[in-house]
Amino acid sequence: MKNKTVIISLSDEKYFHLLNELIDSIKSFNQSSEVDICILDAGMNDGQLEILKSKVIEIKKAEWDIAVPDSKIKNREWLKSQISRAFLPKYFPDYENYIWIDSDAWVNDWVAIDLLIRGCEQKSLAITQTIAPGYKDVGKVKWFLGSFAIVKTQNFKHAIRSGFDYKIARKIAFAPHLNIGVFSMKGNSKGWNLWQKNLKKALSKGRIFGSEGLAINISVYVDGLDTEFLPNSCNWIASHLLPKYDEKYSVFVEPNLPNNKIGILHLAGGIYNEKNIDLRDDKNIKINILTINNKTLLKSLRFSSIG
Repeated sequence: MKNKTVIISLSDEKYFHLLNELIDSIKSFNQSSEVDICILDAGMNDGQLEILKSKVIEIKKAEWDIAVPDSKIKNREWLKSQISRAFLPKYFPDYENYIWIDSDAWVNDWVAIDLLIRGCEQKSLAITQTIAPGYKDVGKVKWFLGSFAIVKTQNFKHAIRSGFDYKIARKIAFAPHLNIGVFSMKGNSKGWNLWQKNLKKALSKGRIFGSEGLAINISVYVDGLDTEFLPNSCNWIASHLLPKYDEKYSVFVEPNLPNNKIGILHLAGGIYNEKNIDLRDDKNIKINILTINNKTLLKSLRFSSIG
C-alpha cells in the first residue's frame, strides 16, 4: 500500500553513488517508513538499477517530456532532470505529496522532510530562497562611470537568453533565487501546469540547463504561484556557505547562531579542495570545517562520512 508522500530523485551512471547515499540518508531515519522513494533513471547501468530495486518502491525511465532539439541535448541524457521534475505526477501517479531532492543532496535532519510536507499541504509550492544570513553576494552588477549598472543576476540573464520579455526579466532580476534542487508540491497543485507552461517557453529559445529553475522563479515571482518559503536548512547549499559541525551530536549545523541543524545538505555547485577536485567525485575528499566551538576539523560533507 502506498504512503501519501513520495520522495523522488534522478540519476545517471555518474551520479549513482550520490543517489545511493541520498537514499541511505533517508532510510537512516525511522520516519522514512512513512514515505515512499521513487527514482527516475537518466542513464544508470544494469548493475546500479539492480542495487536500487531493493531500496525503492519504483524506478522509471526519464523522458523528454517537452521536446528539445538534439543540438541542445548533445547526448547528455541527465539533462532530462531539467524537465522531468516538472512532470512528477505523470511518472508516479496517485500520491498526495511530492518531494523532490537532487541526487547530490542528502538528509541530515528529518525536520526538513516534515516541513516540506507541511509546506505543500498549506500552499501550492514549498521551496527555499537561495539567500541566508552570512551570504555576501546575491547578484552581480557591472558598473559604468560609477553610476550606470548592467544587471547580471542569474534570473535576469537566463530570462533574457530564453526570450522572456524584459518586463518579466526585470521583475525577477533581484528576487531571491529559488533553487529547484529541493521542493515539494501536492499532486493536485496548479503549480504543475503553470511550471510546465513557463518551462516550455524557456526551452523554446534558451539552454536546457537551468530552464526548470527559471520557469519556477517566473511562476512564483511573476505569475504569483502561492508559495511557502521554507528556511534555508531545508536546502542548504554548501558551495554558497559552508556549514559548521556539532561534534556532540555528529550533525552538520548552520554556521550562524543559534546553529540550528541543517535539514538537507546540498552539494550543488561543487566544493573544491586545494587540488581543485569536486568532492562529489570522491567521498574521501575532506575540507576544513569549523565546529560550533570554532575548532577546525578536516571533514567530508558526504553522507557516508558523517559521525
